[in-house]
Amino acid sequence: MIEDGVFELSHKVKKETEFFKLDTKLVEALDHHRDDVWYISSEVTFSTHIGTHIEAPFHHLKEGIKVADLSINKLIGNCVVLDFTYKKDQEEISLDEIRKFDSQVRKDDIVFIRTDMDKLYGTPRWQEGPHMSEDAIRWLIKKQIACFGSDAWNMETPGTDFQPVHTALFEAGIPMIESLRNLGSIMGGGFEVFILPLPILGLDASPIRAIAIRKEKLKDL
Repeated sequence: MIEDGVFELSHKVKKETEFFKLDTKLVEALDHHRDDVWYISSEVTFSTHIGTHIEAPFHHLKEGIKVADLSINKLIGNCVVLDFTYKKDQEEISLDEIRKFDSQVRKDDIVFIRTDMDKLYGTPRWQEGPHMSEDAIRWLIKKQIACFGSDAWNMETPGTDFQPVHTALFEAGIPMIESLRNLGSIMGGGFEVFILPLPILGLDASPIRAIAIRKEKLKDL
């Protein structure tokens, strides 16, 4: 058992607080069961960007790789959480600020930006938060990280019409995760992250179940 070493990083999703399309309904089973046996199934229609989700290069690049084709090596690995909780709404995370973490970020790391905006998930203020500068994201790209994510709605440069942060990551083959949660619980290193999108062919993005496990607990598996 390793429950004490596992941390949930995904939001539970419900239609009432979701920005993107989400419709669910229960469907009666066809037959083959007695009348007193409960047997039900569900049908779901949703945007690929609901809840905590991962975006693949195909989201912005016509010939980019799709979610189901992402290498598993980009979705499982060492996690580094960079703390920017002191940043306010609309403030930029600069190159000089991200460089302070040079000794912590290594090739093939999964890098998450902590803003604590997950506490506002599903509220009218959910779309607030800081953003990455283009220089800062390109610095991370040069470090050859495997995946980038944050607990905010978006890390994109405001006032642009082509999403330069997304595009730079995708051109480098790096997927992007939005709307993580609970990053404060996995500060300080020593965690392996598992990112599990739906393997549906042809999609630009997918809701995910993301968990972090203390490396010292993995031997209990």
